[in-house]
Amino acid sequence: MNAAKATQEALIDLYARELRLPGLRKAYRELARDAAQSGQDHLAYLAACLTAEVESRRQSRLNRRLGMARFPALKTLESFDFTALPDLPKARVLQLADGSFVKARENVVCLGPTGTGKTHTAIALGVAAIHAGWRVRFTTAVALGQELLQAHNEARLPKALKGWDRFDLVILDELGYLGLGPAGPLLFQFCAHRYERGSLLITTNLEFSRWVEVFGDATLTSALLDRLTHRSHVLLFKGESYRFRESQQRLRKEGVSH
Repeated sequence: MNAAKATQEALIDLYARELRLPGLRKAYRELARDAAQSGQDHLAYLAACLTAEVESRRQSRLNRRLGMARFPALKTLESFDFTALPDLPKARVLQLADGSFVKARENVVCLGPTGTGKTHTAIALGVAAIHAGWRVRFTTAVALGQELLQAHNEARLPKALKGWDRFDLVILDELGYLGLGPAGPLLFQFCAHRYERGSLLITTNLEFSRWVEVFGDATLTSALLDRLTHRSHVLLFKGESYRFRESQQRLRKEGVSH
């Protein structure tokens, strides 16, 4: 490399850092070689550099929002076995994946027995929403209940509720799996606060008629269900547990191998 070229690259590196253009700084050398080999003009090369920067920022934003969501694992609808749940409307689930329900501030309730793929579907819809540009946060009912209870005890519940407003979609997993005790009414406040402020996606093993077991007050529960179901999509998961079926398949394979 001659001295002039080295100086030019040093300047590009310096200015790219100052202007916070990491994608361009990483890609410009290779793009320059490609441009020289293919005979691209300067405008085409500049466009390629800017495209690299835009793609870099888009990927960084996606990674940041995926991290912010705090998913326990990344799931997609492509890896979901719809054939195991013939009563689950695949077309409807795929339609929800376009994120339009988040834009409309509608809710989704995934209801069914343990192990039927509710959490997988919820995470997959959350990941799809992030790809569509929305801010998403995943939590469990118990974890959120404890967070709200602590905020209540420290006299900062309104601030805590408002803090969740920055998320366009909140995924509330495992509602009804464990008792919430004194956190039940606080979780009701959270759900009521979310009404028409943002979308909720709830997974639960309890029929709506049993939600009073979670919130502890029939009047509050009725009011919450009225709000949740006003603008909601209810997905019913009926079938054998995924985990049970996979364990049975594994045992059969092991039996064959032995």
